[in-house]
Formats: sequence, C-alpha cells, structure tokens
Amino acid sequence: MRDRVVRDEIHRDILIPGHISRLIDTSEFQRLRSIQQLSTCHYVFPSATHTRFAHSLGAYHLACRLTTALQEVHPGILADDDAELVQIAALVHDVGHPPFSHLLESPEVFSTYRTHESWGRMMLASETSEIGLAAREILGTERFNRLFAIMDGESEHAGMPIPPFLKEIVSSQLDVDRMDYLVRDQRNTGAQIGGFDIDRVLRALRINEDGHLDVKMWGLPAIEAYLVCRFHMYQQVYFHKVNMLTQTYLIRMLSRARQLAELGELAISDRLSSMLLDDNLSVEGYAGLNDTHVLVDLENWAKHPDAMLSQNASRLLTRRDFHKALRITNLTVGVVDDLLPALREKLVEMGFDPEIDLLVSSIAKPGYMPYEQGILMEDGRDVIEHSSLVRSICQPEPKALIFVPEQARESCETIVRDLIKPTQSSLNQFS
Repeated sequence: MRDRVVRDEIHRDILIPGHISRLIDTSEFQRLRSIQQLSTCHYVFPSATHTRFAHSLGAYHLACRLTTALQEVHPGILADDDAELVQIAALVHDVGHPPFSHLLESPEVFSTYRTHESWGRMMLASETSEIGLAAREILGTERFNRLFAIMDGESEHAGMPIPPFLKEIVSSQLDVDRMDYLVRDQRNTGAQIGGFDIDRVLRALRINEDGHLDVKMWGLPAIEAYLVCRFHMYQQVYFHKVNMLTQTYLIRMLSRARQLAELGELAISDRLSSMLLDDNLSVEGYAGLNDTHVLVDLENWAKHPDAMLSQNASRLLTRRDFHKALRITNLTVGVVDDLLPALREKLVEMGFDPEIDLLVSSIAKPGYMPYEQGILMEDGRDVIEHSSLVRSICQPEPKALIFVPEQARESCETIVRDLIKPTQSSLNQFS
C-alpha cells in the first residue's frame, strides 16, 4: 500500500505511511468519521461538527513530530520501533469512543458499561476485528504486545524496559491528544481565546534522567499559554451553559428510552437495543454504534406520549423551549444538593414537573490541577510552582449549573439567593 498525504485543517499535510494506512482503513477506525468530537456542542457553535477521525489523525501527526524531535535532542534514547509504537498508540487512542464521544460514556446509557479506553483495548485485542488483525500483521506478536504495555503504562515488557515518557506522549497533562483537540476545537467553534504555540511546546520538551518528560525553563510561557487556552476552552466551550444543557437533554432522553424499552413501551432499533439493553454487548456490537443510530430516532421520539422522552427529544430536534440557567455563579455541587428540595417545591407550586423541569449539570474540570507526574519543568518542580498565572486558574471545587423553565427562573433565583446569600455581583453572569 502506498504512502498517503492527508490535508488537515490544523496541521496541513499529514504523511501516512502505507502500513499505517491499513489501520486507518479498518471499519473500526473509519467508524470515527461518524462520531462527533464535541457531542452536542454544535447547538452553541454550529460549525463544531468535526469528528474523532480527524482528531485521531492530528494526534498521530503530533506524536510523529514529538518523537522525531526527542530523537534529535536525545540521540539513542528512543528507538525507531518504540517511536512507531507511540505513534500508533496516539492514532488509535480514541478508537473505543461511544456515540457522542465522552457524553455517552455512562452506565445511564450503556447496559454493558466500559470506558472508551477499555473498549478500544478490546477492539485491538480482538482476533476477529479488522483493526486487531491489521495491527497484528503490521507489528508481529512481540511488538503488538509491547504496544499494549506502552498504552497501559507498564514499566517493562518481556524483560525490556519501557521508559515512562512513552506513555506520557499519548496520555498525560501535556500530551499530543490534548494539544490537538484544544487547537482543533478552538478552530471549529470559532472561540477567540488566544491559543498556544504547539511548535514551541514541542521544542521545549525533554526527557529527564528518570525517563519522564519535562520542559525547558525557556518554554514556561508556552506552557502557561497552553494551560490558559485549556482553561478558557473549558470555561467558554466545553462548559458553556447551553452545551451542558443539551448534553443533559440527550442523557435524560436515552436513559428514559432505556426504561421504556425495558417496560415494553418503546420499540427501538437493534443497534439501540444493543446499547441500551444488552448486558453482554460484544466488541463487534459496540463497534457498530455511532451518532446516527441515536439521531435517526429523534423525530419519532418527539411524538411519543411519554413526556420525559418526547420533551427532551423535541428540544434537541427543534432547539426550542430550552431551560434557562440560574444566573448565580458561586454554586458548588455540595451547595446544590441542599437547594434541590426547595426548588422542587417551588416548581410544583408553579405547575411544573421537577422530574422533567429541574436539571443539574456539574462542572468537574475547571482548570489545571497538578497530580502525580503533572507538568514538570527541568528543575523537577511542577509548573504550578513556577507560575502565579497557572496557580490563578486552579479551581479545586467542582461547580454546578441549575436549569429551570424560563418562567420559573426568577422565582428560583430568589429562593437560591435567600438560602445561600450570594453577593449581587455574582448575578447576571450567565445572562
């Protein structure tokens, strides 16, 4: 198979060697063309319809660039064989994503629940999947098993050491996955948040004496820009109130469809049945699922007599009658739990059904939080110890949004203000 050049909106030309093309041409990888990167984000940003397929190619490209750069600055530390395994790991890192990406990665939806990493590993390990067969033929048994060891973060395989930086290139707080999706998502949403210089980040990365990635001191501004970009993407895009709301609609709709199907009150397709009802979903069954299997039923579900199912489906279908977020910004998950009884009572008093019309969405990853092996600078200290800017965007306490019908928003805000006594300056931030 000949080498290919893929024209990408972010990285321009991406070179795909012929043997790597065999992985991309498998049905499991091609399935990623039908899985949107940002699930329901297009309800806010209409152009955000890019896919896991394009992102996976981008992550592969950055892994190729980074492994090449590390080989140049650390001659002999990274063998070509291991460099290629890291590149393949980056290429296939998202192959196990469910429909609508992370959003449906939930036991509320899947009767057989596993993380996307687990499903991806099972696809590769399968002796009948196209991608598993192709990977074995390309790599051979020993390198195939070493690929898994790298992806699993093991320290050695078959007596041969695996330095930790190999895993960190693909999965860490500064990996090729994050670098690609931040730039790609910013481009496709149109968010104006400044961005960061991928080239400079890649040039600043080194391998320390313990085998971990670290960053040259002169690269600190580039890392700050990366983390600020990440912070603003979460604040302005991933956790946009309408994006959080539409995600909640979709989860509630599918959860209700599952309940109705179990009761025999809703006929669903074989594909959705495998997702919602199959307690022993196979790899082949999972690999047959994509976004379209959910979207195709929206119109029928919007006409169903069950209010929970029909109202959520109708809102996603028409983008009308959306709930409104309470305009109070200092709500945490713990505080919200104390507020819900009073809000339910008020909604019932106003003629609404709290089971349908009171929605809560949590915001769990608002900024950079250092953990074991965060982003290390060349002196061995975490970037947070060097940068007051990075410290300023760390928010350890998960936040929450409360959504109610527009007609009830002011009354519910009054209740919340009385219960938590926020300052007036915290209001109107979501207007």
